[in-house]
Amino acid sequence: MTGVCPNQQLEAMIARGEITASPKIIPAQVQPASLDLRLGTVAYRVRASFLAGEGRSVADRLAEFEMHQIDISDGAVLEKGCVYLVPLMESLALPDDVTAVANAKSSTGRLDLLTRTITDGGTEFDRVPAGYAGPLYAEICPRSFSVLVRPGMRLNQIRFRQGQAVLSDAELKALHTESPLVDGPAVIQDGLGFSVDLRLPETDLVGYRAKPHTGVIDLDRIGEYDPQEYWEEVRTKDGRIILDPGAFYILVSREAVHIPPLYAAEMAPYLAMVGEFRVHYAGFFDPGFGHAAAGGEGSRGVLEVRCHEAPFVLEHGQVVGRLVYERMAEMPTQLYGAGIASNYQGQGLKLSKHFKAVS
Repeated sequence: MTGVCPNQQLEAMIARGEITASPKIIPAQVQPASLDLRLGTVAYRVRASFLAGEGRSVADRLAEFEMHQIDISDGAVLEKGCVYLVPLMESLALPDDVTAVANAKSSTGRLDLLTRTITDGGTEFDRVPAGYAGPLYAEICPRSFSVLVRPGMRLNQIRFRQGQAVLSDAELKALHTESPLVDGPAVIQDGLGFSVDLRLPETDLVGYRAKPHTGVIDLDRIGEYDPQEYWEEVRTKDGRIILDPGAFYILVSREAVHIPPLYAAEMAPYLAMVGEFRVHYAGFFDPGFGHAAAGGEGSRGVLEVRCHEAPFVLEHGQVVGRLVYERMAEMPTQLYGAGIASNYQGQGLKLSKHFKAVS
């Protein structure tokens, strides 16, 4: 079958030994269209980010870049601005017709915690070729906050697919006609465009900017941190803000997004030529996200924005990214937000789950 593998196919792949782990995979890792990956027991502080490269193993390259080794069995702090490599508990033995793509989980992205998956022989981050057999590693670079990690934490996720299942613009327009994908006009060009909302109803609060000198965030502590200690409020009355170089922002899309149950989506850059800022993506949207059948009425996309070399004016309604939709190989037996612990169904402007709710 062509398409993204749903949860029941992931369970079959685990049963066949195509996905293995030590300790064994737990049910909570299996999502409607992806598998959560778990940190192992050791982190390597490395001099720089690297890829293994064709014909090379990550372990071989690690000897070139390793600075020191950290046992995280009892918890350890990964410091802001440093790069770490952590072997994951999961390994793969993929069939010749199955590829995979990895991405950060939503809460990881909202903490500006750059987390990418690398493989032996890899020449790209977050891409696993068909037939890959070998270990998986997470490269972790905390950008805004130092974080406390432990083995088994799930910072990134992996999605498996057979064949090419990306919808063309014509197919996307047809799907939008049949089941509206956004709550307004659909901007469809190489995917479904989405824009930034800087005119939220009844408030001039439009986002948050990470403070530069904060305490450590323990990733196991949910709803415990005071947002005011870590974030500055971003307010505007005229529908525009100026992004500061090097600063990290949490903003929200103007569109409420729907992902029908037979589809999955991934957030992607809108235009490579717009180099002043980047929407840093925790980019997987599961089947049922924002969909009425799964208890949603459209969910905003939270935008993790980092400005680059020069200050940049961001204006209300400016298109900042796009969603690329793919077919599922078959209907998942579990949808996002329907009876599983989905933190962001029906969301608006929202910080990661580690922070107390903003009143």
